[in-house]
Amino acid sequence: MKKEYLILDKVQGPLIILSNVEDVAYDEIVDIVVDNNQKKKGKVVQIYEDKAVIQVFEPTTGISVNNTSVHFRGESFRIPLSKDILGREFNGIGEPRDNGGEVYSLKKYDVNGRPMNPVAREYPRDYIQTGISSIDCLATLIRGQKLPIFSGNGMSHNELAAQIVRQAKISGDNADNFCIVFGAMGIKHDDANFFKKSFEEAGVLEKVVMFTNLADDPIVERIITPRCALTAAEYLAFEEGMHVLVILTDITSYCEALRELSSLREEVPSRKGYPGYLYSDLASLYERAGMMRGVKGSITQIPILTMPNDDITHPVPDLTGFITEGQIVLSRGIQQRDIYPPVNILPSLSRLMKDGIGDGYTREDHADVSNQVFAAYSRVQDIIALAQVIGEDELSDTDKIYMEFGRLFEEKFLKQDYAENRSMEETLDLAWSILGIIPKNELDRVSPEMLNKYYKAVVK
Repeated sequence: MKKEYLILDKVQGPLIILSNVEDVAYDEIVDIVVDNNQKKKGKVVQIYEDKAVIQVFEPTTGISVNNTSVHFRGESFRIPLSKDILGREFNGIGEPRDNGGEVYSLKKYDVNGRPMNPVAREYPRDYIQTGISSIDCLATLIRGQKLPIFSGNGMSHNELAAQIVRQAKISGDNADNFCIVFGAMGIKHDDANFFKKSFEEAGVLEKVVMFTNLADDPIVERIITPRCALTAAEYLAFEEGMHVLVILTDITSYCEALRELSSLREEVPSRKGYPGYLYSDLASLYERAGMMRGVKGSITQIPILTMPNDDITHPVPDLTGFITEGQIVLSRGIQQRDIYPPVNILPSLSRLMKDGIGDGYTREDHADVSNQVFAAYSRVQDIIALAQVIGEDELSDTDKIYMEFGRLFEEKFLKQDYAENRSMEETLDLAWSILGIIPKNELDRVSPEMLNKYYKAVVK
């Protein structure tokens, strides 16, 4: 029997509170009718004895304790999915934002996902080529990995995300079975238009599914947006057998929405006011990446987060680093030198890279040249610090060679055009050409066989 509750206890921001409820479950979806005509959706976020706290997905304007009826559906939040979602744009709760009409499907899928048995997971191996040298060579993205991008406010992470969406591809027979799910939380209208226009101009829109929660959309919608995106990714990967790259931006906006709702629910705050369960909440998103034995598809994640005050020890990047398999760090100092993409390679790493590169994957010299570039660029930073004390003219001849290597590396290797798509071969060859200015006896991270085969000294 359908039971409706006609009187609310309280309306508090995006939350409404009800008393005397029966048979209500956590995460249950709620239908809300205001003044007998305006329909809204909500979700049960807290239960205490006979009280239920409901989070409304839309603005609570017009809702009062006497003009609202509430009906509990008895199920969690679900969205209909089919392969027709490719090329479509949806809002943060999975409703069409374009003019493509509703998605019709015999099944609806729980946005909280399906638990992936750790024993059933397959170890990620093959790489995804992004066409960006600093990522492909030095922090290679492996299919099935979760590799976040740590950025800062006002930096070019949106351009980098759009470039990855336009250029990302996988090798081998599965190249045509690749798609991208793009989830945006709290982005401005001009950023949303930039992404859509960029995908259209590059001709990749038909292989992209977009879930966009705009800055003026309800904050509570941001909590559902990444879950809708990941549910769509799981459907495409594990039921349609596709290889899916999921890009989520901005995770910091998601965490701030979580903090605001936690404050409204009067929960005990943790570091910087974030809820104590922030770690497990982020893990519930990130751990939905991976591959399963006996299933053709895979889910690879690139979450993008802006570090408040460029602080990498802030709770959001800090906890993200614990859960994910590496990070790509963008540097404001490098961006101010007019270098795009401004990737700081020294704190950046991909923990799964070693198992997805080399002979049979990328090229036999990949691991050696990557290690040597890291070592050389790290030494450059030490020499720059020394030069600031004694002056560049007082440096040894070898140190001056390393300084030249640092300049060439940033200008020719790190820096590339927004529309430039480098193959893995081009990237590795470019790395060798820049290493060529360093004397052969200085390259101690490369095996003699690789040195003899690939090293070419640059004659000045």
